[in-house]
Amino acid sequence: MKEENIKKEPDAENPYELSGHLKVTPVEKKAAGIPAVMATMSDLVEEKTFFRGNKALLSMNQFGGFDCSSCAWPDPDDDRSPIAEYCENGAKALAEEATTKRVTPEFFQKNPVYELSKLDDYRIGKMGRITDPVYLPEGATHYQPISWDDAFKKIARHFNALGSPDEAAFYTSGRTSNEASFVYQLFAKEYGTNNMPDCSNMCHETSGSGLRPTIGIGKGTVTLEDMHDAEVVIIIGQNPGTNAPRMMSALSKCKANGGKIIAVNPLPETGLMGFKDPQRIKGILEGVKLADIYLPVKINGDMALLKALEMLLLDFEKKSPGEVLNKSFIEEKTVGYDVFVNQFDNYKLEDLAAECGVSAAQLYEATQMIAFKQRIIICWGMGITQQPNGVDMVREMLNIVLLKGSIGIKGGGLCPVRGHSNVQGNRTMLIDEKPTSEQLDRLEQYYGFKMPRRHGYDVVRAIKAMHEGKVKVLFCMGGNLLSAAPDTTYTAQALRKLNLLVCVSTKLNRGHLIHGKETIILPTYSRSDFDIVNGELQIVSTENSMGVVQSSKGVLKAVSDNLINETQIVCRMAMATLGERSVVNWQLYHDSYDAVRDAIEKCIPGFENYNERVRHKGGFYLPNAARDEQRFAKEYDYRAPFTLTEIPDNTLDADEYLMATTRTHDQFNTTIYGLEDRYRGIHNERRVIFMNVKDIEKAGFKEGDKVDLFNYGDGIERIAPLFIIVPYPIPERNTMTYFPETNVLVPINNVVKESNMPASKYVKIKMKKHDPEIYKKIDETLHRNASYE
Repeated sequence: MKEENIKKEPDAENPYELSGHLKVTPVEKKAAGIPAVMATMSDLVEEKTFFRGNKALLSMNQFGGFDCSSCAWPDPDDDRSPIAEYCENGAKALAEEATTKRVTPEFFQKNPVYELSKLDDYRIGKMGRITDPVYLPEGATHYQPISWDDAFKKIARHFNALGSPDEAAFYTSGRTSNEASFVYQLFAKEYGTNNMPDCSNMCHETSGSGLRPTIGIGKGTVTLEDMHDAEVVIIIGQNPGTNAPRMMSALSKCKANGGKIIAVNPLPETGLMGFKDPQRIKGILEGVKLADIYLPVKINGDMALLKALEMLLLDFEKKSPGEVLNKSFIEEKTVGYDVFVNQFDNYKLEDLAAECGVSAAQLYEATQMIAFKQRIIICWGMGITQQPNGVDMVREMLNIVLLKGSIGIKGGGLCPVRGHSNVQGNRTMLIDEKPTSEQLDRLEQYYGFKMPRRHGYDVVRAIKAMHEGKVKVLFCMGGNLLSAAPDTTYTAQALRKLNLLVCVSTKLNRGHLIHGKETIILPTYSRSDFDIVNGELQIVSTENSMGVVQSSKGVLKAVSDNLINETQIVCRMAMATLGERSVVNWQLYHDSYDAVRDAIEKCIPGFENYNERVRHKGGFYLPNAARDEQRFAKEYDYRAPFTLTEIPDNTLDADEYLMATTRTHDQFNTTIYGLEDRYRGIHNERRVIFMNVKDIEKAGFKEGDKVDLFNYGDGIERIAPLFIIVPYPIPERNTMTYFPETNVLVPINNVVKESNMPASKYVKIKMKKHDPEIYKKIDETLHRNASYE
């Protein structure tokens, strides 16, 4: 590769630049309140959509309105705020959907891909909504307009030129509706592959892998009302204030009903500590304390903490027989109890306390809080699921609720807090690289063609397959795979090897700039847009993280007349690719969401009378045996197993630290809304690393020093340069940084056992004072490692 060509290759990383305006303020004590309202209004103004956006917000998450495209937290079944049934981050997501700023063909004509890649993700995302299909030919420097028909012909030509259907992969983002998800997986299967990597492979695949073999379903087992009725809610590895802000309303109701909250996290996140409800005067003025106790666990110390709680529960039971453990539930509904209990002969409380970083006194206090309660809910997020032993930790949390008989009851159960809106619905709609035989049998019986039975690629395996040339065409239904995936350099190299990359998108992102030999961007509607088919305004449907399926209907005129919906995109692609050899009536699905829902009803259990029930106020709950049958049925003969797990060895070299990646408060997944992380007191900067004060002193650093970060997984040097040290109350030898800036440090092989998810919350790093010459070394490393496996 010649030097001049190297310089023109679009940058997969955000610019290695500091804003020069970092401001660090005290950590806020309560989340939301007036600052959240002001931030919301500011974003609407910035996107030039103040009146249009505010009009749409009145319909967000309302009965008959549209579902927020941000997180998957459920809406109340009945009592919804008539003014603001949304959070700050939901409003920011809406602002970017409702923006009047437009990315037109003229924009692409003026801006070379390479020059756009030199911008940071924040500025790229703020360009506006994409208005027309565009195409980047091989060797070209600019995207150029392409008609919808020509786009589908080009896509079909690439698909039909492949030597095997398994040389294609179909990625899905959680934003995709049930209807679009169903036809999308159907097309992939009729085409002949189960290569369906999706965003679940990077967030809660671990939860499903832990729960399906133990309780028979890979979803949570509680409703929103259960959250209100719980006696104790344990929140572990999850930050409600930023990741699911409306969860704080549910927690405040739990507190008002006398419930207690235990927060377990390496950082004392504001959203775990307190909440100011901006919809109530008293809430704004006083707020409510959330966590009754905060346990500052070390990164990956959660397993030791959970075992310590179990050990203490068993001790409480010895002292108060029959008052702590639910022995009748254990005998009737579980297996493996005796073997499970015997393991604690090998543990000592002081050793577990040292391993998890939480004092024995705090562990005793937390156990006392749950010992004599049964209505216990355990909530978790990616602080659990992105650990190498995340599947085991999910099962360990299940062990606790089995001891207490806290599953299948009112106010008790398990609550994996899903991230992206409808990510759970995608999986229900069979977006899954490992569909079961039963699922495939039902599809085969209904459609009459032979389903592919070989398991496909998940995200990590798909990236490796692209890198090895085994996948040559990647179709992305939404999302920003480049910035969401681990090992940015490796992932970018994989994407560049593709013959064709296709992205269905509403906005520009860095994933459009790190392209295949050819790339096509297909623009589509957002949730808040009118979706009009044959002259009639349509509804789509989504599933929230507690298994409620409800309708979503847009309220805004789209920014362009040249958009089509995701279902139509799939159907036109299918018709162009498969032609007369298809046995599916793609034109019917293209013209009618109702027809798609009729098919879903025939193929997926739980969707009886789909078209009728989805139009009911609030939608309907999908069946959930671990929630419903244990609670209501007289007989439920399934027995959940206690699981034996091990405490991991987290030994570090003398100069090593554990790093976890996280998002800022001004961010949702890979979308950067701004440069503020106000709850943590970080303003105007993203390239920071949170460190314990003692670690800073021991390493000879000081606050504000600039450092370069390194990872050496698989014997490969990975470098993330130019980060500012910020002292923070975090356990010793633990650090925290923002993604996607440090995704480059997460090795492609650093994955969760069983789920194969990237273990982005467990990355071993080293750091040195910033070297201005480091950038030359990065260039050398990029080319030296261009083909590493």
